[in-house]
Order: sequence, then C-alpha cells, then structure tokens
Amino acid sequence: MNADTRHDVPDVSSTANSVFRTNGLTRTYRVGETEIHALRGIDLTLYAGELAVMLGASGSGKSTLLNILGGLDHASSGQVLYRDQDLSQASERQLTIYRRDHVGFVFQFYNLISSLTARENVAIVTDICRDAMAPEQALELVGLGQRLDHFPAQLSGGEQQRVAIARAIAKQPAVLLCDEPTGALDSATGRQVLEALLAVNQRLGTTTVIITHNAVIGEMAHRVILLRDGRIASIERNAQPCSPSTLVW
Repeated sequence: MNADTRHDVPDVSSTANSVFRTNGLTRTYRVGETEIHALRGIDLTLYAGELAVMLGASGSGKSTLLNILGGLDHASSGQVLYRDQDLSQASERQLTIYRRDHVGFVFQFYNLISSLTARENVAIVTDICRDAMAPEQALELVGLGQRLDHFPAQLSGGEQQRVAIARAIAKQPAVLLCDEPTGALDSATGRQVLEALLAVNQRLGTTTVIITHNAVIGEMAHRVILLRDGRIASIERNAQPCSPSTLVW
C-alpha cells in the first residue's frame, strides 16, 4: 500500500483524456402514479487515471448515475459516452460485452461464495475474461497475498471486501465503479479498503469512481462531485489528495 500522505493528480486538462462524457443525462422512474426524477440533466466528464468521489445524500442520484455509467441501467434521455462508444444507444448484448471487458464493480456487500477460497472467488472472473491477471497477483495487489487459501468465514469484513476488489480488478478493467465500498465497515477497516482502491488506481491507472455519503472520503479524491436532487451541485478539485491512512471519521 502507498505510505505517502499525498498522491499525484492526473492530467484532466484535455477531453482527449476523457473516459466518460455525459450530456443532459436524465433518469425518470414511475412508481404507481408517482414520477421520480432520479437524474435531472447531468453533464460530466471523467478522466483516465482519475479517482473521483461522488458525494450525496440518499436519493441524490449518485447510485443511479453509477449504474448508468456501468451499463447496468439506461438513461431516460441524454447521452453517455465511454470513450467513443455511445452507451445510451447500446443494445443489451453490447452492454454485456462492455461490462465484461471494461468495467469492474465493487458494492457495499461483498457477494463472495462462502464455499470458495479467496483465490477461487477471484478465479471465477479470471477464468472467463481475456487478458486477466492471475488471482494471486490480484490478491497481492490488495494486500492479501498471504490469505489466498482462506475461506470468507476465515476473513474479516475488510479482508472480504478486499477480495471483492481483487475479483473486480483481476480482469484489468479500465474503469472501477464502487458503490459505498466502506458502508458496512468501521473506520479503521474502511481505511484499509480505501488504501487498496488507491493502490489499484495508482498501479493500474484504473479510472476509479467511489460513491459515498461520507464527505471525509472526498479528501483522497482527485475530484469531488457533489450530487443533490439529481443534479450536480458542485465539482471541486483537490490539488493534493490525502492518503486514506490520514482520513478520520
């Protein structure tokens, strides 16, 4: 893990470095007679190698936006581009291929298979993906090189989440999307998980998006994107992002 108290900021000065671009993105749900506007016109660019934190209260739209970026949901209107691919016009098959080849997901709950070891949980992905790293390499990257043959019940919550991160990054995705990855963890364990995510971002150059309600986590980001009522309320850039080891909450 990176022991420095600060880490570098990637170049976000040119759209040539963009990984995602959204234009006028909206998402509307209907529940009975009620229409819910989850996203109300999102214009956003995310960049290669960037670690972005999306903040917002429950219902602000951050999970909906993450799901659309990850190809798990469709926008109601507007456009979302992944590099030169228009995801808003993609078929279900195209989105499946996109998710398989380009995106890793980390969720609040680990979704590990209890009867498989850490190594075997990661191998589920590496056995079906092209150009995947070895499970042992992925687990080493998140600090679990000595826990390869342990079952989930033999691992702490933070260790299980790091296995989930290893599984997500073993296929060497260009993008890592994380939905409340520390939400079920205490602060000390949460910092360890965030250190693992930072290591992936730095060593693999993976564009990493973390959504959270915890504003402190924004201190480790290159940019902090605040969502409120389905809109982007503000975007702030950290000139010198902090190491997760220094975060206090």
